Amino acid sequence: MRLPQKSFAYSAIKHTLIYKAVTILKMDNTQIEPEEDFASAWEAMGQDSSIAVPSKGDIREGTIISARGDEILVDIGAKEDAVVSSYDLQHMSNEERRELQVGKKLYVYVTRSEDRDSELVVSINLARAYADWQEAEKLRESAEPVQCTVTGSNKGGLVCNWRGLQGFIPLSQISGLGSRDTSSQDALAAYMDMELTVKIIEVNRRRRRLIMSERAARRESRSHLREQLLASLQEGQLRTGTVSSLRDFGAFVDLGGIDGLVHISEISWSRIQHPSEMLSVGQQVEVLVLRLELERQRISLSIKRTTPDPWQTLGDKYRVGQEVNGVITRIVDFGVFVEIEPGIEGLVHQTELADGSFSTPQEQLPSGTPVKLIILAVAPEQHHLSLSLRSEPEAED
Repeated sequence: MRLPQKSFAYSAIKHTLIYKAVTILKMDNTQIEPEEDFASAWEAMGQDSSIAVPSKGDIREGTIISARGDEILVDIGAKEDAVVSSYDLQHMSNEERRELQVGKKLYVYVTRSEDRDSELVVSINLARAYADWQEAEKLRESAEPVQCTVTGSNKGGLVCNWRGLQGFIPLSQISGLGSRDTSSQDALAAYMDMELTVKIIEVNRRRRRLIMSERAARRESRSHLREQLLASLQEGQLRTGTVSSLRDFGAFVDLGGIDGLVHISEISWSRIQHPSEMLSVGQQVEVLVLRLELERQRISLSIKRTTPDPWQTLGDKYRVGQEVNGVITRIVDFGVFVEIEPGIEGLVHQTELADGSFSTPQEQLPSGTPVKLIILAVAPEQHHLSLSLRSEPEAED
């Protein structure tokens, strides 16, 4: 059996306790013989000792007093110096073991209490884990987000590491994935080694259960960003965003925490039938803030107004009587609309279609037909262009 190691601190404590014990016993008129040993004095102190005897499960702060090879001794203020278990050291990284230098203060968990037949054994890893579980419980109560690293996955979700503990993120708590989404199993592989921001939503130390939610953390993050964004937005600002979804009436653009709507009429100076003709989900676009409704958290945006209005230079490029080429874009009862360049659309009234008579424009001029025209009137301020069809439609190739 290895003889217990004694620290200098312990030696000083021992003599101090002997002196106190003798003093107390003398005050109680108890006779003490000079040859009375330290063990008797210790027993006499009992509960009066300022240092409680360590028991299994205690968390103690100590100081490393010896670090030789695979043996680490820690002074935790007990009668005997504590030994860090070899199992503990084997489960430390090389970097962690290099940090175990003489004089380093640290917390340890008592795994075996001292008695006459065994040494005092402690664990550094268990003390760290205990502190981690306590911190996890505090974070669960405060709902403060934390960072974790994904280390694996299974059919139920993601396995991750946080500090020294293993946590789990269920499928239902991952943004974009559902608990019944069978295709999500393939998507989980993409999260391997990824750093995620999560919230701790359940802590059960006894069952070693640590449940986290990436969805809750993202929801709070977006809420915070939304508040900051709304406070900084102003009408007339230019912003960069990402197209998040397309609808028949327009496109939604994510500005970094809140979506704004680009109405279909504000996507392009040219007339389009659907936003998908110009945009795709995930595309980055520059937008102009048209209108803010902060109470309703609604933002109206424009993409076309980030580029010059082609009508502003119309008077410099075209004149009355000029012959131009165009393509028929729309057919109405009173005539046809013709685009002569992107964003510039003029009207050919039914009376200016061509010589001869016919009941409706559809009989002669289907949409998409290329035509030659004469300009009758130019009004850039009113976005108005009057045209006249003076030649037969060109044959398509």
